[in-house]
Amino acid sequence: MRTAAHPGRRRCFGGASLTHFALDDQIAGQAEAVAGALKSEEVPTLDPNRPLLFSGIGTSLHACRVAAYWVAELSGGRLRPAALESQDLSLHGQIRPGDQIVVVSHRGTKRFPNELLARAKEAGATTVLVTGRGNPNPAGDVVLRTGPDELASTHTVSYLTALAVLGKLVAGLLGAQASSFADALTQAPAAIRATLENPAPGAVAERLKQREPLLVTGFGIDEITAQEAALKLKEGCYIWAEGMSQEFSLHGTPAVFEARSAAILITPGRDDGGRFPEIRKLLQELGLDVVTCGTGAADLPFAEVEYLIRPLVAIVPLQRLVGELARLRGTNPDTIRNDQSPWSEAVARVSL
Repeated sequence: MRTAAHPGRRRCFGGASLTHFALDDQIAGQAEAVAGALKSEEVPTLDPNRPLLFSGIGTSLHACRVAAYWVAELSGGRLRPAALESQDLSLHGQIRPGDQIVVVSHRGTKRFPNELLARAKEAGATTVLVTGRGNPNPAGDVVLRTGPDELASTHTVSYLTALAVLGKLVAGLLGAQASSFADALTQAPAAIRATLENPAPGAVAERLKQREPLLVTGFGIDEITAQEAALKLKEGCYIWAEGMSQEFSLHGTPAVFEARSAAILITPGRDDGGRFPEIRKLLQELGLDVVTCGTGAADLPFAEVEYLIRPLVAIVPLQRLVGELARLRGTNPDTIRNDQSPWSEAVARVSL
């Protein structure tokens, strides 16, 4: 975690003073940033006959999980790459000369992603680093830049641009099998732009500002979006939130559902066996405030896209919700508490 260069600042809107964050500007610029990432330098062609591993930490790991999902889905299950946390893979497990390891790291400066790249190089594996432009000397046999480093520590645009670059990698890996996916990927900027044209989710933020903890669920590829949204709510709003699959939320987890909590349910993009209405009814019966995120008449709407492209679009209204909640709760998503004691001192003593 790093303190943002420009923390939240006050601006006046119609006579009312509201906090404007660097986070807001980064969310607003995501359509153009993704379009730029899709038009950027050529990506290497990975070998579908060699082992493929994606690795990252936090939001970067979520991007890796999306990429692994894409490969498995588009290859019809013939390829099932792993998405592993960089700490684990840098310290344990076998790395072989034939392995292809794709590391995602927003700024390229974190300890374990760099230790993994060094370990992979020593083992003779092929490495690809997906990172921002801020690090002048990044490791990796191939370095793919996503865009400028973010000012807000609650990362948004670097997640979507990493997904765009990973999408290009996956399309190149699978060739003709991914032709329709590659075409759909080019439609993501327009869908992001259309989603950003929706009104800010201030009314939803009002409903949730006193609720805690927050449950976020999704089915299939949307489970990853749910986990990413929960992380953003923690970072930007200082709310304990947990993202999980629909099914996991029904097994054991209902024991902690209480009326003081709330839930954000991502409407499924494919058949979920009828779980969505069952979960919503259960939560409502237990007194939770239930918010929906999806296409059409949802509380947090996003533009309709092909199923595999949803991670680039479904997260956008949830990112905007973080900004609105932060304003109401007096938190700062630009600094994620690195400007407050004792967090600033305690976190500084940990080598990230």
